[in-house]
Amino acid sequence: MFKTEYIFVRILVPFILGISIFYFLPALAYIKWLNLTLVVVLLSILFLNVTYKRFNIYRYKGAVGILIYILFFNLGSLFCLLNNESLNQNYFAKTNCNYLKVWVNDEPQQNGNILRFKAKVRSGYLKGKQIGLSGQMLLTVKLDSLKPIQLKYGDEMMIPVSYTEVEPPYNPAEFDFKAWLGSQNVYHQAFIDQDHIVNTKNNVGNPIIKMALNLREKQVATYRTLIKSDEAFAVASTLILGYRADLSKETLSAYSKTGTIHALSVSGAHVAIIYVVLDFMFLFLNKNRTLKIVKLLLVCTLIWGYALLTGLSPSVVRSAIMISILITAKVLSKKTNSYNVLAFSAFCQLVYNPFLIWDIGFQLSYLAVFGLIYLQPKIYNLFYAKHNWVDKLWGLTSMSLAAQIVTFPLSIYYFHQFPFYFLFANLFITLPLILMMYLGIVVLIPSFGFLAPVLEWIINYTNAVLKWIADLPYASFSSIWINLLEFALLSLSLGLFIYALIKFNKQLLFSSLFLFICYQLLIVRDDLKVFHQRKIIFFSLRKNYAAAFINGKEAVLISDLNSEDKNYVFSVQPALAQLQLKKMYFINLKKDTVLRHFTLKNNQITFFQYRILLVDEKLNNKKINGDATFSGIWLSGNTKFNLAKIDAGIKYKTAIIDATNKDYKIQILKKYIENNNNIDVHVLKKNKAYLVQLTQ
Repeated sequence: MFKTEYIFVRILVPFILGISIFYFLPALAYIKWLNLTLVVVLLSILFLNVTYKRFNIYRYKGAVGILIYILFFNLGSLFCLLNNESLNQNYFAKTNCNYLKVWVNDEPQQNGNILRFKAKVRSGYLKGKQIGLSGQMLLTVKLDSLKPIQLKYGDEMMIPVSYTEVEPPYNPAEFDFKAWLGSQNVYHQAFIDQDHIVNTKNNVGNPIIKMALNLREKQVATYRTLIKSDEAFAVASTLILGYRADLSKETLSAYSKTGTIHALSVSGAHVAIIYVVLDFMFLFLNKNRTLKIVKLLLVCTLIWGYALLTGLSPSVVRSAIMISILITAKVLSKKTNSYNVLAFSAFCQLVYNPFLIWDIGFQLSYLAVFGLIYLQPKIYNLFYAKHNWVDKLWGLTSMSLAAQIVTFPLSIYYFHQFPFYFLFANLFITLPLILMMYLGIVVLIPSFGFLAPVLEWIINYTNAVLKWIADLPYASFSSIWINLLEFALLSLSLGLFIYALIKFNKQLLFSSLFLFICYQLLIVRDDLKVFHQRKIIFFSLRKNYAAAFINGKEAVLISDLNSEDKNYVFSVQPALAQLQLKKMYFINLKKDTVLRHFTLKNNQITFFQYRILLVDEKLNNKKINGDATFSGIWLSGNTKFNLAKIDAGIKYKTAIIDATNKDYKIQILKKYIENNNNIDVHVLKKNKAYLVQLTQ
C-alpha cells in the first residue's frame, strides 16, 4: 500500500488533513486524546511488526496502511495544536501584567510615521515580579517626526500593556485581517507611541537571521545608491532580494493583470536561476566523485544562504529543498521521484510551521510545481518542433500553460481575476527576468556597479511593456467572485477533466462535465441574484460614513470618502466589486440628490419603499413635528439634535448610528433609544455592517 517512491505523497495527505481540521478546533483538551491515540497506534504498529511472520500480517496490508494514515493524521493534528501559541498556559494574553518585555520578530515596515512589526513576548511584570511568557503580537509604533526610533530584527524592549484582540472583518467581502494574522500565530495587536518604548539595548534574535537581514539591508542600500528610478529600485529590491519595497499601484496592477505577479516574489524560478549560475561556476569540480561532493556542499550552502537572505518564503524554501535533494541524488547516483521530493519538501515545511498550509504563496507554489511535474510533459508532447528555437519556445509555452491551468481555480478564488494575455506576457518576461536576476546579483559586486544603468533600463522597459499589455482590450477578466463550494466544484471538474483526457476515460470525462455543469448552474444562480438584487448596505467604518443603495447592477453610494481613500479601498470597494456593479453614483449627505429610484431631500432618503430620516448637524437645536412613518433614522455628524424633540407622530423601526459620531455620543444615543423605544439599534463602529434586503 505504501510504495517506497511515493511514501511522502501518501503520508502528506493525512498529515495535511489533521492540520486543516484542528486548526479550526483549537483546544487543549484535544491534545490529551490525540496523544493517547498516538500511543495506541504506535504500539499497534510495533506489535504488528514484531508478529509480522507469526500471524502472517502481510495478508492485512490494508489495516497496516490505515494505521499509518491514522498515525500521520494524529501527528498533523498535534503539530497544529502545539504550534498554536494561544493555547500555551503562559500565553501573555492570559495574564494581567503591567509591562511586557518583547523583541522584534521580523523586519519592521515603515509607512510615513508608522512602524509596524511582529513582536515576540519574552516575559511580563506582575506586581513587580517578572514571569516568563510566550506568544507574539502585531505592534504598531507611532514615530516621533523629529527623532524617530530605529528598530531592527531582534531588538528587545519594554512596553506598557495596551493590546487588543485583532478585529474580525465588519463589512461584506472585506479582507479578513484577523484570519490572515491568525495563520501567522498572531491574535493580538497594540498601538503605542515611541515615547512609551524602553529599549533594553539587547538583541535576542536568531544571529543567522539577523546577519542575513543586515546583509540584505546593505544590498538594498547599494541598489538605492546605484539605481536612480524609484520604481526600478523597488522592482530590483523585491525581485532579487525579496525586500518588500513600495511598488506603485500602477506597476502592481500591470503585473497582476498580465499574470506575471509571480515575478515580483522571490520564488522557485529565481532559485533555479541562481542554481544554473552556481552549477556553471563550479563546473570545474565535476572531475571526480570527491570534487562533486565538494561542489554539492558549496552549491547547497550558497542556495540556502540566498534563501535565508530573501526571507525564507515558502516557495524559496520549497525550491531550495527540492534542488538540494535532486543534486544530492545526482551526485550519489540515486534515483528520485519528483512527486515524492515535492511532497517531502512540503512535509518538512509543515513540520516546522503547520500554519503555512494557509499561506497563499505556499499553496500556489506547490500547485504550480505539481503542474510542471505532471502536466507540462504531457502538454509539451502534444506538439513536435523540428527547429531548436521553436522547440525552446514551445517548452516555455507548455510550462506557462501547465502552471496557469493548475493554479487557475485558486487564483480566481483569491484574486477574483483572470489574465487573458498571461501566455504572451509570461513568454515576454522570461528573458528579462533572467537578465534582471543575473545583472541584479552582478551589480552588487563592487567592481561591477557600472552595469546598474543597464539593469535599470531593463526593469523600466519590462514594466513599460507589461503596462502596455495590461492596457490592451480585454487584458483581464475581473470581478470573478466564487464561493468555497463553487471553487471545490471547479477544481474537481478541472482535475477530473485533465486526468480523463490523459487516461482516455469516458466515465471520468462525463463526471467532470457533470461537475462543471453543477458549477455553471451555481454561477448562473449568482448572476440572476445580482441582476435582481435590491438592498442597502450601511458600512461599518472607524471615522466615516458610507451607505450603498443597490438596485440590480447600479448603486448610489453616499459617503464622505473618495475612491482613492484607503478606508474606501479596504472596507467598501470589495463589497461593491463582489456585487458586480456596473454603474455607480457617488454623493454625500450635504447635497440633495434626486435620481430614478433614489431621493435625498430635506433630511429624508427614499429608496423604493424604504424611507430614512437623516438626523445630522442640520437639525441641531431644531424640532421635528408631524406624522410620518420611516423605516429607520440615520444619526450622523455627531449631531447635537435632542431625540426627545421628535414628535410622537414620527414613527421608525430601526436606528442607525454611524462612526462620524464620537464614542460618548454613540453611547448616549444608543442608551436613549433603547430605553425609550422598542426598536433595533445598529452602531456602525466596531460592529458588523447593517444590511437591508429589499428583495428575497
